[in-house]
Amino acid sequence: MRRAPSRRTGWIVGGVVAAVVAAGGITAAVASTDGSSGTSGTSAPSTKSADAGFARDMATHHQQAVEMSYIVRDRTKDEEIRRLAYDIAQTQANQRGMLLGWLDLWELPKVPEGAPMEWMGMGDLPPGKDGALMPGMATHTELKDLGKLSGRAAEVRYLQLMIKHHKGGIHMAEGCVDRCEVTVERRLAQGMVDSQESEIELMVDLLKARGAKP
Repeated sequence: MRRAPSRRTGWIVGGVVAAVVAAGGITAAVASTDGSSGTSGTSAPSTKSADAGFARDMATHHQQAVEMSYIVRDRTKDEEIRRLAYDIAQTQANQRGMLLGWLDLWELPKVPEGAPMEWMGMGDLPPGKDGALMPGMATHTELKDLGKLSGRAAEVRYLQLMIKHHKGGIHMAEGCVDRCEVTVERRLAQGMVDSQESEIELMVDLLKARGAKP
């Protein structure tokens, strides 16, 4: 028999849905500013700003989370993991669309001109190996290996990779909260911190239930 999703998973899912709805309002708030304004009454962020850097880097970071989540949905029949993976994929795809939309609104390039996370003062980090461009990101080899697993093994590996991924994302989002100047972008970044911290707690519990550790 398949396990019914836990009450806690349902709570996380409901919180994510609420965050996505709120994010739609954030997008509208930014898009409703006049001309090239990044927020009401101010000029658009520069291409070297933390606002632009965060939008570019987090869009890349999110894309991998979406990819990992769809991989595991095809590799397990566990409804709790499939529901969590779908939630993460949908939420981060939505947020990625907003980040790229803001870059369009600000008429800024979507491809970084410098090193990843340079806007956080971390541009001197060693280049990421095997596709892991930023802290928390999985390598191409890890993604390939995940796609070869199934059942419990796939669930455990996904949870381990996603916890690491979320921790890297939280670090970056906190950087935006501290450095970004566009109010609605800081608000979105704080929402990422809050939701991903909750998801990490859930994923740690899911790993424990499977006899595994982060």
